[in-house]
Amino acid sequence: MPDRQHYSAIKQVLLFFIFFIASTGNGHAGDFSSAVTAIINAHPGLSGAYVLEKGEESLLARGWLAGQAETGIEVQYFIWSTDNIGTLAAEALLSAAERGVAVRVLVDDLLIDADNDVLLALAAHPNAHIRIYNPRHSVGTSTLNRIINILTDFRGVNQRMHDKSFVVDGRIAIIGGRNMADEYFDYDHLYNFRDRDVLLIGPVATDIKANFELFWESDLSVPVEKLLEKQRRQLSQQRITEVYKNLHAYAQNPQNYEPQVRRMVDDIPQRIPGLLNDLVWEDIRFICDAPGKNPGNKGLGGGGATTDQLMTLIKQARRRVTIQSPYLVMPEGGFALFRSLTAKGVKVRISTNSLASTDNVQAFSGYSKQRQKLLDTGIEISEFRPDSIRKKQLIDRYQRLEKLSPDFSIHAKTMVIDGETLCIGTFNFDPRSANLNTEIGVIIKNKKIARQVEQQIRIDMQPGNSWNAQDIPDSQASLKKRLMLNFWKLLPLKPLL
Repeated sequence: MPDRQHYSAIKQVLLFFIFFIASTGNGHAGDFSSAVTAIINAHPGLSGAYVLEKGEESLLARGWLAGQAETGIEVQYFIWSTDNIGTLAAEALLSAAERGVAVRVLVDDLLIDADNDVLLALAAHPNAHIRIYNPRHSVGTSTLNRIINILTDFRGVNQRMHDKSFVVDGRIAIIGGRNMADEYFDYDHLYNFRDRDVLLIGPVATDIKANFELFWESDLSVPVEKLLEKQRRQLSQQRITEVYKNLHAYAQNPQNYEPQVRRMVDDIPQRIPGLLNDLVWEDIRFICDAPGKNPGNKGLGGGGATTDQLMTLIKQARRRVTIQSPYLVMPEGGFALFRSLTAKGVKVRISTNSLASTDNVQAFSGYSKQRQKLLDTGIEISEFRPDSIRKKQLIDRYQRLEKLSPDFSIHAKTMVIDGETLCIGTFNFDPRSANLNTEIGVIIKNKKIARQVEQQIRIDMQPGNSWNAQDIPDSQASLKKRLMLNFWKLLPLKPLL
């Protein structure tokens, strides 16, 4: 039986689906589709949104939705690891394909961590298809070719797909900061991310699927079978069957998929009746970049559609701007923009990582160079602590991890304007997101949800969770990190950060 904390998390995340499905029976085929249709029809022209603050509730939402999918699942990620979460996610998608759901997976090539046989075996299923975005580094690329790519097309090699989306039946989606790996769902024993997703239903999910289609059909997205043609010809049906068997066995092993988590997913329709109180309905706007980000004729610059729309949103601020970003390196025009805001009395607060908490010392080196200039513009900056007390509040499994005391690091990418407009997505406040990586997000104009998220960020900025950047808390980091910081600060990396 789930404890009360887990019970509350599931109730908040999936309340609106459960009410309909529980009232129609045991969740048989067709019930899910009927429930989704009913709730969308009840809010014509609007989209529903619910913010997923906790890693485990975000995992539960994905797991349950994958199990309910009837027609299609589209998955788009920057990172996909072969750790516990990545393997369980692969098994969930395989299971969906085996029951007739059309599954498509698009993953960026830079940080994909997957065995070639597993990729090819999954793609061999008639209902599953896998493509790799901008394959210059990993899949099917030799070390020599990787070096040649870097030397001959440095900008192209650095242009990555940073999008993160999960779409079910074209009408429900989850987007946000989380990649497919343990640390994004509070399942790593040493290091976890304080992240944020948003669950969406209705027309905005249709827009997200349309963006997926654009990327899927892009010349930059290459079928894995084409990249691994030689290995594909050598892959036997016996080996394919073995991969499927191993994935299913892994998911059934209690050491890999905790029984209480499985029970929570399986028992949702029976355990939770409810109302639709926690879902916000608005005309939600989806923002995205095109494949390739920009024409590439401005070198490592060039901007993009998400950059332009977010900057326009910031310029409209009248009272305050609250931002949470794991990396903080002002792109071109950033200082002038924020200086103009503070000059007219707009309060700007930013929550970012400290040197002690960051997973990216290179990016922090860019922030470190700019930190005093940022503070001089009047921006209030808080640097997150790796030992933040928020761990106890946000990690549902914390009692089981407490002895290991894993570090906690910000990975959420969020902005709130005037306590009225919320933007959640994949955009980091740095030149890479502004100019090189494709990004996505949603803009929600609703005071209730905007202020709820703003309050969460303000809690993250409180003493006990963050240090004041005015105090330059770099000394709290290990000697190794401080030495790495001094090294990276010597290099002209800003356009790549």
